[in-house]
Amino acid sequence: MSRSLRVFIGLAATLLLLLVFSQDNTSVASAAKPPTKTPTPLGPTPTPTPPPIPPGLRAGLRASNYGISPFPSSSWWVDSIKSMSSRFPGSAGDQVAVVVEVLGGGGRGNCWAHFPNPSPGTTWPNVVFDDADLFQPSFAAFDQNNIQVWLQVEPASCDVPMLIDLVMQRYGNHPSIIGVGVDVEWYRKDISRDGKPITDAEAAAWVGKTRTYNTNYQVFLKHWLTEKMPPGYRTGLVFIDDSQGHGSLDAMVSEFAVWGQTFTPSPVGFQYGYRSDKKWWSKLADPPGTIGNALLAQIQNTRDLLWVDFTAYDIWPPE
Repeated sequence: MSRSLRVFIGLAATLLLLLVFSQDNTSVASAAKPPTKTPTPLGPTPTPTPPPIPPGLRAGLRASNYGISPFPSSSWWVDSIKSMSSRFPGSAGDQVAVVVEVLGGGGRGNCWAHFPNPSPGTTWPNVVFDDADLFQPSFAAFDQNNIQVWLQVEPASCDVPMLIDLVMQRYGNHPSIIGVGVDVEWYRKDISRDGKPITDAEAAAWVGKTRTYNTNYQVFLKHWLTEKMPPGYRTGLVFIDDSQGHGSLDAMVSEFAVWGQTFTPSPVGFQYGYRSDKKWWSKLADPPGTIGNALLAQIQNTRDLLWVDFTAYDIWPPE
């Protein structure tokens, strides 16, 4: 065999080997990446277990002359309060009715009662009366539907024990009444911008006056600052926080939890649903229920959950 032929055969063999090796490498390099294993579904995402409903829980709505327009019918109030209460099985429906509000002067002047003078021959200093009663029809309906009522006053410059006598003379015949509430933000704003702090002596006097009408009545004190509450007196009191503008549900729960802890073991309550928080609560599937259950899960001494009337039509449309 000539030298040229041997060289040719050697080159051909080398080329063949290179071709085979190249094809093998190409097949490895171009092999498809094994598919990512999809986890086996574990079933639908479980719904969070609702927290226990504490005995004596009330759930309902706030009502005021200035918070909702047009002012709803008695049937709307009954249906909406029952709807709110149904979100917390076993709770009682209730309403915080602002039967006396401040009248002008930045809350430093007179009180405005949304009912006629119950004793025309009696003078009630610094109180201005309506000719018609805004709340009486609803209270009559509440009596028939086992809905409880707090009679709230915004005192301004009016004497609180006098206001307790006034609202009890007007509404004390209703079995739905469970007590009186004082919005401390509007108490003596001539002395303090956000209301004068309540002393132990004042709180005791207000509870004592209220219980002359019914020994089971309670008094709620409402504010968002704990330092506005009486420092030590607790008998017959419920402490309601009406803070707003929280930015998120977690922020609200954290702030309200401090309120609850501050007054433990006394009963506390919370107003929520303000427009300043609507940007986040409007994204919840069930704002009244979701917020309420979040509070119950963290604050065991909660006894009142109240959606405010300012946005009540957003949840329960008008008739």
